Amino acid sequence: MRGILASLAAALAQVASVLAQEAVPALPVEFRGAWVATVDNIDWPSRPGLPVQQMRAELDAVLDRAAELQLNALVFQVRTECDALYQSDLEPWSAWLTGQQGLAPADGFDPLAHAVEGAHRRGLELHAWFNPYRARHFKSKSQADPRHLTVAQPDWVVTYGEYRWTDPGVPQALEHTIRVVLDVVRRYDVDGVHIDDYFYPYPVKGLEFPDDASHAEYRARGGKLPRADWRRRNVDEMVRRLHQQVHLAKPWVKFGVSPFGVARPGVPEGTTAGIDPYSQLYADVRRWLREGWCDYLAPQLYWPIDQKPQSFAVLLPWWAREVGPECHLWTGINPGRAAARAKHWREGELATQVQLMRQQPRATGHIHFSFKSLQHDAGGVATLLRNGVYAQRAAVPPSPWLSGSRPPRPQARLVRKGDQLELTWQPLEGARFVTVQAQTAEGWQLLATCDARELRAVLPRGSARGVLALRILDRAAVASEPTLLQVDD
Repeated sequence: MRGILASLAAALAQVASVLAQEAVPALPVEFRGAWVATVDNIDWPSRPGLPVQQMRAELDAVLDRAAELQLNALVFQVRTECDALYQSDLEPWSAWLTGQQGLAPADGFDPLAHAVEGAHRRGLELHAWFNPYRARHFKSKSQADPRHLTVAQPDWVVTYGEYRWTDPGVPQALEHTIRVVLDVVRRYDVDGVHIDDYFYPYPVKGLEFPDDASHAEYRARGGKLPRADWRRRNVDEMVRRLHQQVHLAKPWVKFGVSPFGVARPGVPEGTTAGIDPYSQLYADVRRWLREGWCDYLAPQLYWPIDQKPQSFAVLLPWWAREVGPECHLWTGINPGRAAARAKHWREGELATQVQLMRQQPRATGHIHFSFKSLQHDAGGVATLLRNGVYAQRAAVPPSPWLSGSRPPRPQARLVRKGDQLELTWQPLEGARFVTVQAQTAEGWQLLATCDARELRAVLPRGSARGVLALRILDRAAVASEPTLLQVDD
């Protein structure tokens, strides 16, 4: 009889556990990112040549601010003009760091390594942002380092307007760019690789892009495509190969592209923006989506809802229809213009845009350009977001096509220590974060996203009641089933 009662008690406990787990809601997910631009010292560092201690402190302030605002990702610019904001044997140190191209920061400081480590410790993803073609910014003042492509490989580089560019039609230049990106992917624990809207450069009135030599070489090799189709093929090949090679190196690393916000004039009907990215930047974004060459797309929808003919409310659903089931739409939005209350920008416009995205299937997040408006709360825009649409935390949306299998539940325990709750969990290969949900007076909330390598988190005793639900997120943000821990009264 005693054995029967024990078995019944165990069965009831198991049923109760299953019912409790079913009562835990799914994780709230929304990509909340921001671009951290290093070119021209837009966001970081504040100027070239800072002492390393100040450089590091400013980067920590960026990371702290992102966590404070309840963002969950940063897109950190690591290659601005065929240079490096990390230790590289392929390209010289960036002059935006030290004021002199090729000069390393003191004390072995590696900004990318610091950013990756600091982001993960704060529960943030870190995506490495590369400019694939720009070779020299017009504001660059430093003399080029001997290793820089403008010196070491001048045949790959052309001058167009105020900038210098690696010619997309030079196959060796593409090979070099792929080596640069893969070098970062293999040596740094980044969550994503990101390229922006600089493909062939934005047109300069009265100037033709000077690629006669590379096009002639293409024709000499038997190529028959007209110039425009050849240029598009060059950009297509860069996108295709980066997507392929990044995943061969590390299958879980997301590959994202941030194109101009209008694909073509008149698409959708009535929309235009002064240029045709398809025929002037040679960016066939719709093909990239059809072919599945992006894990996320971040079209730069930097316009307000009331601006015609570039209305955010018109362009958002069009892009959402274009992305497939294995591609996120994480729209680029502009807090700087919102803060300045530029023409057509309503009060609270940015929060309204976020709400529109939440109502749009497949639009599962957004990225702010750039971070400085959030850092300095320009026009109160950061406060408005933090107290409104960012009042509750969210996890990064999962990319199950990049994950081998769902991670197991965490093995965890909860200990009360005075006014604190100490959570500990067992290490798990491939885990990126541990999320902690709790029952609060307002219902279930995501209390924390913790670096899975820390194996420990401390919460205020009053932050939860009833039970805590812990999940493992793998590197593709795929979540395990929850492990429930009882919070004693």
